[in-house]
Amino acid sequence: MLIRGILLAATLLTGFAGPGAAQDKRKPNVVIFLADDEGYGELGCQGNREIPTPHIDSIAASGTRFTAGYVSGPYCGPTRAGLMTGRYQTRFGREFNEGPGTAKFGLPIAEKRIANRLRALGYATCAVVKWHLGNGPEFRLMKRCFDEVYGTLANTPYLKPNLADFHVSPDLQKVQDGNFYTTDAYADRAVDWIGKNKDKAFSLVQDIGEANDLTAEQAAKVKELMALWNARNAEQIAPLWGPAPKQPKKAAGDK
Repeated sequence: MLIRGILLAATLLTGFAGPGAAQDKRKPNVVIFLADDEGYGELGCQGNREIPTPHIDSIAASGTRFTAGYVSGPYCGPTRAGLMTGRYQTRFGREFNEGPGTAKFGLPIAEKRIANRLRALGYATCAVVKWHLGNGPEFRLMKRCFDEVYGTLANTPYLKPNLADFHVSPDLQKVQDGNFYTTDAYADRAVDWIGKNKDKAFSLVQDIGEANDLTAEQAAKVKELMALWNARNAEQIAPLWGPAPKQPKKAAGDK
């Protein structure tokens, strides 16, 4: 899936420390957000007035924004390969988005990953992700230096996904709960894990794949946002184009 824009917030947190944070000698916590299909102009902090993103905007307002920073790959697998290794994908043959059916599809075992380096520094590590870097047992997250894993191995329906939950099994499990929604479940697991590890240095990779399915409530919200967009389009954008040209209609045989 094309990643039209990326929100990549590598936020260094002094975390849940109290007033004595200045004297706290603990390592900073590291939280990384990666969002598929996130358009550059779809956030409030980027000037969007139609889509409310107050929590993301608060990160931008209270942190440092890297407005000239770009991901090193234009879509799923390569982007994740670059993020996880800190290297250009072409250096180890992961510049293309090969399908999970490819025999050797996956992040090369020899590549050092962010979890390797952080675990060596004493960090607790967690990945709540759409992995997309290999379905084979040797490529899965549980063997890639993450203490806890929750998520999917590739694109999957968001209402009843094939889910990898380290608490349950190293194998994929088909979710049958009709009320399950992947994005909400990711958020709940991430918050739960942080709460359990708040007294130690931790690293969390929160990777949200594209929302292929919507609940009825979310679909209603999308309809509301589309109405706002259409109103703005009619008011501000459409007039810039002027009257539609008649030539193409005549060429097609219309009067």
